[in-house]
Amino acid sequence: MYTKNLNAFSLNTLSLAIACVLSVLSIGMLASPLTAQVFKREKDEKRTAVIIELHEDLNPLSGAILSRKFKEAVDSGADVVIFDINSPGGRVDVTFELMDMLLEADNVETVAMIERDAISGAALFALACDKIIMKPGARLGDAGVIVLGISGEFRYAEAKSRSMVAQKARDTAAATGRPPVLAEKMTDKDMVVFSATEKETGEQQYFSDKEWDAFEDSEKWERGKPIREGGKEMFFIANGRRLVELGVADQTFDSRDQLGEILDVAEPIETLGPTWAERIARFLNTGWMTFFLIAVGLLALVVELSAPGISAGGLMSLLCFGLFFWSRFAAGTSGWLEVMLFALGIVFIACELFVIPGFGIAGLAGIGLLLGSLVMASRRVLIPENAQQWDGLGSDVLTVMGAFGAFLVGLFLLSHYIGDIPGLSRLTLQPPVLAGAGGMAGGMTDEAPMDSMLPGWQRVSVGDVGRTVSPLRPSGRIQVGDITVDVATEGDFVDSGTEVTVIGKQGARVLVRPTVV
Repeated sequence: MYTKNLNAFSLNTLSLAIACVLSVLSIGMLASPLTAQVFKREKDEKRTAVIIELHEDLNPLSGAILSRKFKEAVDSGADVVIFDINSPGGRVDVTFELMDMLLEADNVETVAMIERDAISGAALFALACDKIIMKPGARLGDAGVIVLGISGEFRYAEAKSRSMVAQKARDTAAATGRPPVLAEKMTDKDMVVFSATEKETGEQQYFSDKEWDAFEDSEKWERGKPIREGGKEMFFIANGRRLVELGVADQTFDSRDQLGEILDVAEPIETLGPTWAERIARFLNTGWMTFFLIAVGLLALVVELSAPGISAGGLMSLLCFGLFFWSRFAAGTSGWLEVMLFALGIVFIACELFVIPGFGIAGLAGIGLLLGSLVMASRRVLIPENAQQWDGLGSDVLTVMGAFGAFLVGLFLLSHYIGDIPGLSRLTLQPPVLAGAGGMAGGMTDEAPMDSMLPGWQRVSVGDVGRTVSPLRPSGRIQVGDITVDVATEGDFVDSGTEVTVIGKQGARVLVRPTVV
């Protein structure tokens, strides 16, 4: 059973502590050995280069980390930034942001180095680089847009989303000097790609069947056979050797030892791998860790709100939600607005529990602010604009609501069994017991404690009549016989010396109302 008292110090300290933790962790997240390093090159020296790893899916966190490392490399004076890509792709919005970042970088050469696979969004990201170098057996392509259906199976996205991605692929390939139709074929399985030769000049070019049907000068070209990777019902994908033949990749290589000569850069080339803070942030952003942090954090918050001062519950809640928001700050999905809404939700709930009797608008608003801030902190775009963003919103809401459901189950079990759980029983206030015959005071006996030693809220019953010994505003004290009890009204203020009747009990909380004669 809990004692429902919370002072202002508890709330203020908890909010301040959350802010301090987020500030300290954010500084650790942003710290990078490259930040303080400035590349300086003499006139006759080779260009300087750095390697940035992309060995995971493209999500808000990996995208934010990649963008930050790229900016640091450019600010440090690197002439060439090499992206070591081995990724299955990921979210369309993150992919587009990273592609735009590369296309807008005019003061540095960008290179996609592919030793294994650059699939889907990672392939589109590679197309935005100035150069693509690959091992002969590495693969690039297959950028069809898929979404998770209602029944749990993956399906192709709606035509609007596919068209947008196809046009982005074409524009990017054209900007970096690669065949636009082959880039589009990575995203469209229905088109057929073939080569054609200009009859007079012998120029060779790739066309799709859609382009050929709309091509006004088709009689001046001799249509060839479809390329084997560009047939019907398949997304374009090929290995490094073949991509060099088709003009998508620039060169193949066998070993990283060749990078200095191929790119004309100084060796050894520094590699920017993930830092310890980035590894922790990636771990905390996983779905099951998000579920765990929210569920445990809410449960610990209830324990804190049920006991005065900062306790084990407050510290645990601070840790869980501090880590949650820090990992979202690192992913670029959360800001101080979400933290403020979360803190405001705590204040609303505390006011409902300790100032306003019953449970009404303030409590519901507090819960709404808490859950809403947690969903907002997990998203880059609040209002979805396409099918993939709607799927992402559904996933985020499902995670938060699932954690809230687990919290309710845990709260039910905690309220019934906390007194029997070793260690957790110290978080509750136990009624005093008397020693039996021959025992020491305060010792445990097999006899039930005397009724007079029970707390007042346990000794009074609904219907008992007493008199206020202090004003009820709306909380205060009453005297029932020889018992003094802490009580609260339904919201009305009651003067001292007024006769009141006990109308309800909610755990340790006793509700009273002025007696009607």
